[in-house]
Amino acid sequence: MSLHHAPVNVVRILGIDPGLRLTGFGVIEKIGDKITYIASGTIKTASAKTEDREELPARLKIIIDGLFEVIDTYKPNEVAIEKVFVNVNPQSTLLLGQARGAAISAAVIRNLSVAEYTALQVKQAVVGNGHAAKEQVQEMVKRLLTLPATPKPDSADALACAIAHAHGGQGMGKLATAGYRVKGGRLV
Repeated sequence: MSLHHAPVNVVRILGIDPGLRLTGFGVIEKIGDKITYIASGTIKTASAKTEDREELPARLKIIIDGLFEVIDTYKPNEVAIEKVFVNVNPQSTLLLGQARGAAISAAVIRNLSVAEYTALQVKQAVVGNGHAAKEQVQEMVKRLLTLPATPKPDSADALACAIAHAHGGQGMGKLATAGYRVKGGRLV
């Protein structure tokens, strides 16, 4: 007599936090209800001192090439990317939108489906509070993925985006923050 087990669905998710200077990426794997850290980092396009518009095409190419390398190395099945928020400075918003477009282009050129989440949705899903501070997001990402150290902000945001996607974009805050509380703006 053989036991038939339902196949366990394995999904590898690439989360992207787009930026013209720094684009964060994070790769996680979801097996059933369990999420596991695979990799994270940033794609750097230039120093903060060189914000010249003439460099825009070159920066966008660095983002695309960098994401091609990440995609080819870690072979994600799906991509989750943070939506652009409207900044006080319209020029900054346009530039961020172009970096985001380059990131989406890299994913679709590699035939990956792309899901989009607002920062509010990501924070709600990971921390349980859509207005959580960056430090709270970093700490919860560290705890949820049992990382040895707190990830840098761009990597943490990308990983948080991937985690939000892994949980269907739903607010899993109550589950994720069970046993933790916020004290003085920090998770304890």
